[in-house]
Amino acid sequence: MKLKKLGMIALTAIVVAYGHNASAADYTLSVNTALNESDPLYSGLSAFVENVAKASDGRIEIKLFPGSQLGSDEDVLEQARAGAPVAVIVDGGRLAVFQKEFGVLGAPFLANGYDGMRKVVTSDMFEGWVKQLHDSSGLQVLSFNWWQGERHLLTNKPINSPEDLAGVRMRTPGAPVWIETINAMGATATAMAWSDVRTGIETNAIDAAEAQIPAIVSSGLYEVIKYVTKTGHINLITGMVTSGGWYDSLPADLQKVLRDEALKAGDVASYATRDSFKDYEDKMTASGITITTPDLEPYQARTAGVYDKLGYGELRDKLRAIAAQ
Repeated sequence: MKLKKLGMIALTAIVVAYGHNASAADYTLSVNTALNESDPLYSGLSAFVENVAKASDGRIEIKLFPGSQLGSDEDVLEQARAGAPVAVIVDGGRLAVFQKEFGVLGAPFLANGYDGMRKVVTSDMFEGWVKQLHDSSGLQVLSFNWWQGERHLLTNKPINSPEDLAGVRMRTPGAPVWIETINAMGATATAMAWSDVRTGIETNAIDAAEAQIPAIVSSGLYEVIKYVTKTGHINLITGMVTSGGWYDSLPADLQKVLRDEALKAGDVASYATRDSFKDYEDKMTASGITITTPDLEPYQARTAGVYDKLGYGELRDKLRAIAAQ
């Protein structure tokens, strides 16, 4: 009983900290993202705030916390699992520890750009994963169509083929699918926090990184590299994930509002991201960065085994068929 009481006290503290304010709205949801307000994806979050307020007649208030103000993605996921009214923009790799299938979203060359990935994350198969995640881990996906772009190689030497990556220590997130992909491409994957990447390159702790176009500029990485090789090896598709318990406590009409508006806002964010690429690339080129697009077939061949190695072989074929529809 004592432990149960302590747990309730902790949960109450979390709810108070994230600002449930019945006088302003019936419900308040605090959304955390590692991105800053200058990122094109943020336009979708701003639209989400406005459109949820309108669609719910003011019954739901959305508060945004850029720059990971509420903690790391993993921390916020745990807060959500405890029932706190929080959400986080998070990739599938971080959800794979709860529901393995989500990890395949970060697998190499799964689909062609946002249009292909959107078909995957709005499919009946994906919705089945959403239900399983909710039931087994207490997390509710509101939408998963927050596309941040295709990831490319960022180096200080030209990369003309996978062979040129031999011995290159390349930063990547720590999820298995990312590490296996980078190793398969020919580099040596090195897990490191995103906030440490620029310093890591400057101090030679790592030789290279891989990231999507907007992140290269917003992080200032273009100031410490010389080459961007557009392999597009991974589509960074992310989702807005909240507390399953909190979501279940909402009236059915407000549950629908959140999911409908999260999907619409994801489209706003993703198309804004896609439209930003040319300006970002022009800025990098003007600063002296060499941007090239290689023959992708050698990279695709090298990474083909990643799916089978991680147990995603059957899913690969099904999801690629969905993406190609």
